[in-house]
Amino acid sequence: MSTALSTETQALRMPAKAPSKVPAAENTLRILKLLASRRGPMAASQIASSLDLPRSSVYHLLGVMEANGFVLHLHEEQRYGLGISAFELSSAYSRQEPLSRLGRPLLASLVDAIGESAHLAVLHGRDVLYIVEERAKNRPSLVTDVGVRLPSHLTASGRAILAALPKSQVRVLYPNAEAFTARHEVEGAIMKYSALSSHLDQVRQRGYATEHGEVTPGFGSIAAAVTDHLGWPTAAVAVTFLEDKLPADQWPVLAARVQKVADELSVRIHGRPVK
Repeated sequence: MSTALSTETQALRMPAKAPSKVPAAENTLRILKLLASRRGPMAASQIASSLDLPRSSVYHLLGVMEANGFVLHLHEEQRYGLGISAFELSSAYSRQEPLSRLGRPLLASLVDAIGESAHLAVLHGRDVLYIVEERAKNRPSLVTDVGVRLPSHLTASGRAILAALPKSQVRVLYPNAEAFTARHEVEGAIMKYSALSSHLDQVRQRGYATEHGEVTPGFGSIAAAVTDHLGWPTAAVAVTFLEDKLPADQWPVLAARVQKVADELSVRIHGRPVK
């Protein structure tokens, strides 16, 4: 194993500020979080090494977790992966709509402060799926109603999420020209991977994503990604407005407000400050 620990492993091995009163429960959760952060199953020895735990303790905890369905032992590979109970927890998380519940009051406050409409979207395949919309008073209706899906490369929300993904993941989502679609003919439309990659580099450098009339002519959007404790994009917060009502020099000011809301939602998701 490489001597250079991955970011997530380093975080998992960081000592707690105070000794846990229930170390078995804490170590069980650490094992689950480690398995969830990996692309594939792990050997018990790898788990013990990554978390700096005695092998005997890891085997004991894995046995209990396997009996309750939270991990699955792949006998042929001698490795452990997440079990059906962990999947059921994930499904329950989706059913309870925590992102919507946590995000809605934040977006409502943002709308009250800026007087423009805001929404929260998640990545769904190559599309973004809108899960919250807070419409500002006396502002035009938007196409981004709850439940609407739009191509992610066309929207500020989608671009914010894509920019926070590994480039290899973006390439998988956009393998060829057929993956790109357009709603309207606009100057500088992103219709090939090289253009998308270049645009996402700009988003990463700037810290927020924009969209100029690709979804609805005359409307612009600014978005920032919401990330989990591993830095993985979970959603995006965005505001949409009539472009002729907001001078270009005011976009960074609005972007800072959007980023602040995205950061606060990131904190609420996993309960620790954004780094």
